[in-house]
Amino acid sequence: NDDDDRRLAGLAFMFSSSILLQILACVVYNNWWPMITTLMYVLVPMPCLFFGGGSTHFLTSRDGGGWIDAAKFLTGASAVGSIAIPAILRHANLIETGAMVIEFTSFFILVCTVLCFHRASLEDDW
Repeated sequence: NDDDDRRLAGLAFMFSSSILLQILACVVYNNWWPMITTLMYVLVPMPCLFFGGGSTHFLTSRDGGGWIDAAKFLTGASAVGSIAIPAILRHANLIETGAMVIEFTSFFILVCTVLCFHRASLEDDW
């Protein structure tokens, strides 16, 4: 039980630091355009909620079907959008390079958090 508490605290810390970096990318450069990426952070789990029943197990399965394939596509598209939006904003000179790097770091930490959560949810003792 104590090990579960440490895992949960670690996931909460990782998620919080990702959100903190997201906000810092805006505050440090006094430009709030990078906050558009948070829209993608909201959209990424939606296919899991709607088509996967709240579980991430379907993402790694080889099972097909119309809704499962659609959910995999939408999850991938919104994840790619999380990387593409800061790159496009930088290319359009709407944000600084430093803000883009902070956004990428925030996304990397968020992905690591999701992967750790997925690994922990595969273990049935949670």
